[in-house]
Amino acid sequence: MAGDGEVDHLLPGLAIGARADDVPPERELEDTLAPADLVVVENLLSLPLNPAAADVVSAVLANRPSLLHHHDLAWQRPATIHFPPPPDRPHWRHVTINELSRRQLAARSVPATTIYNSFAIPDEARFEAALTTRGDRAEALRDLAGAGPEHPLLLQPTRAIPRKNIAGGLAVATELGATYWILGPDEDGFGPEVARILAPATTPVLRGIPDSLPSLSIDEAYAASDAVLLPSTWEGFGNPSLESVVHGRPLIIGPYPVARELAAFGFRWFGLHQGDELRAWWEGGDDTLLRHNLEVAATHFSLADLPTRIAAVLPDH
Repeated sequence: MAGDGEVDHLLPGLAIGARADDVPPERELEDTLAPADLVVVENLLSLPLNPAAADVVSAVLANRPSLLHHHDLAWQRPATIHFPPPPDRPHWRHVTINELSRRQLAARSVPATTIYNSFAIPDEARFEAALTTRGDRAEALRDLAGAGPEHPLLLQPTRAIPRKNIAGGLAVATELGATYWILGPDEDGFGPEVARILAPATTPVLRGIPDSLPSLSIDEAYAASDAVLLPSTWEGFGNPSLESVVHGRPLIIGPYPVARELAAFGFRWFGLHQGDELRAWWEGGDDTLLRHNLEVAATHFSLADLPTRIAAVLPDH
C-alpha cells in the first residue's frame, strides 16, 4: 500500500506532498490494514513530507504491531530540522539503516535497531563475468560516450539534487579525463543550477538514458562504467556504495558521515581527491581490491542474511 507507484493498494493521499484533504480517513486505513499481521512503515513517520498522512497512520497503528523503517530523519534535512522525532508506541519497533540515525534517535528517547541495506551477492561465476564482459548494450553506451582505454566513463547513479554534489562528481571526471555520466533526473527545481554547473564542463557529459538505448537497465549502466561516483555530502545509506561492489567496479566516494561508517567495515574505496591513486590502480590491472570489497559485502551486507536480521527485531504479536 502506498501513495504512488506500482502497488497492490493505491491511496494517493499517502504520497509525498499530497494535500491534507486527500489523506484517507482513519476508517479507510483500518479497513485496508485489517488483514495484516504486521505493518511496515517506510519513512512516512520518519521525515515530515506529508504530516497529515503521518498523523492518520500513527493514530491507526497506535495499538498494532508495526515496524518503522527510518531512511531519513527530520533533523537530517535543513528544511525539516525543527520537526520532532518520530512517535513511539509499545507495539512498535524502530529500525534505522545506519548507526548514526540509531544513536540520534536514542538521544531523543526512541530506541531503535540498525539493519543496514542488504544486497544480492553474486556467485564467483557471475562476479567474474562482471569483471570481464559488458554486454552489447553496455558497449553501445560506451561507444556513445566515447569511452575507451584512454578515456574512462564515470557513472554517478543518483538524482541531480543539491546534496548529490554534481560539481564534485564533474571535478573528478575532469581530473581523470573521463566522461561524466549523471544517470538520474534533476528534482526539486534544481534543474537551472545543474545546467549552470555543467555548462562550463571541459570533459564530456552524459545525462540520463540516451534515446538510442531505451530501457537501459541499472545493471547495464554499471557494466558500461569504468568507475562509480558517489560524491554526495549526505546520504542515509547511499546504495551505489554497495551496488558498485557487487557489480565489480571501483568507487569514488564523498565524505558524507555514513560513508565513513560503511568504510569502517573494511571497504577499499577512493576519495574525491584520490584521482591519481585510481589512475594507478587502473594501470596496475589488479582486481584484488574488487574481490576484497565483495568479500566484505558478503560478510556484512548480504541479502541472504536479511531474514535473520529482521526476525531479531520483529514486534511481539
